[in-house]
Amino acid sequence: MILDKFKLDGKIALVTGASVGLGQGMALALAEAGADVACHCLNAGEADETVAKIEALGQRAVSIPGDMSDKETPKRVVADVVAAFGRIDILINNAGMIRRTPAVDFSEEDWSTVIEVNLSSVFRTSQAAGRHMIEQGSGKIVNIASLLSFQGGITVPAYTASKSGVAGITKALANEWAKHNVNVNAIAPGYMATDNTTALRADETRNRQILERIPAGRWGTPDDLAGTAVFLSSTASDYLQGHILIVDGGWMAR
Repeated sequence: MILDKFKLDGKIALVTGASVGLGQGMALALAEAGADVACHCLNAGEADETVAKIEALGQRAVSIPGDMSDKETPKRVVADVVAAFGRIDILINNAGMIRRTPAVDFSEEDWSTVIEVNLSSVFRTSQAAGRHMIEQGSGKIVNIASLLSFQGGITVPAYTASKSGVAGITKALANEWAKHNVNVNAIAPGYMATDNTTALRADETRNRQILERIPAGRWGTPDDLAGTAVFLSSTASDYLQGHILIVDGGWMAR
């Protein structure tokens, strides 16, 4: 049956940045599809709500804290997942941040921090998980890109650079790892109602301008990524490699 291809029974997933918003939504979606989920968060305790919700679904879950701006964290987080569950089958690289400042005033500190969290940690976590996946002969990696993987944006130079890099890494790893039965793809969310967009939604003029551009006429929600995350994590996407799947209510089609 075709629906069986979307089931994740027995799979072990790691979702970074799983305490709130899109990360929490995708972690719950994977659990609803049958996966056990390791929930990464920045500080201890922040993913407890996500863990509790997953356990209420009858799946196993653990919280793994760590600062993704520290280059040693990704390797340690993956090692903790393998220690807790014995393997890793699915990785969703969702942890990210944004700093808004005009380019001429953008600080070196902000540039370095955003690039480390949004781009370097994606490579390092994928590299650590990829070693296990290649050895076991299967795996799914889903990177969270952005509309700014395709567009320039305004006052977010580091975020744009990082998300453009995520699209590139997705293709590069797919080229190398497809032969090992490891799929590497990405989701590019559109304008989502999350903590990262609070300021935009609070700005009456900017909020109106954004909604006028979205054919669907609304901001996206974590639920809007649930099906896409499950699809890219399942055997239903076995022949999809290096693809950046846009989920934006039609923004890029406008």
